[in-house]
Amino acid sequence: MATATVRPATDDDVDAIVGIQARTWRTAYAGLVPAEALDGLESDAARTHWTDAVHAGDGFHVFVAAEGAETVGFCAAAYYAGADGLSIAEVTTLLVEPRWGRRGHGGRLLAAAAAALREAGSETGRAWVPEGDAASRAFYARAGWQPDGAVRTLDTGTGTVREVRVTGTLDLTLVD
Repeated sequence: MATATVRPATDDDVDAIVGIQARTWRTAYAGLVPAEALDGLESDAARTHWTDAVHAGDGFHVFVAAEGAETVGFCAAAYYAGADGLSIAEVTTLLVEPRWGRRGHGGRLLAAAAAALREAGSETGRAWVPEGDAASRAFYARAGWQPDGAVRTLDTGTGTVREVRVTGTLDLTLVD
């Protein structure tokens, strides 16, 4: 296997991020997310969104995973500190293209995000996962993250997706 790495994303990674999200969602979320919502994943608006995310700063992080020269996955994570003293440490997206799965890339991405969120001051994190996405729910469970009872329904503009919230420690260590 080629060398696997995780690093902060740059502008040069945006096209790869857009492509990975589109291919992964079409594979993993067919039947869960309306087809019309999947069609917009490679739009100019999607590219602008990810370019903005790469430059967001202030507690927002985008990481990419690579195997050799190939970008194979990405993760976005954010830390929000509210004026009321409450904070949120959230993995907003973590995707590894299915053909690169089961090679540790997801774990390395989650560990990088957890380290960045810990550095911001959090001890626990959360992520929202489509209720029907058994693979992602199992991935987070292997990291010790479990559903906490919270659910939400997202309006995609052409349908809805029910998500469950998983939470867990940010004190993760990568085991090779």
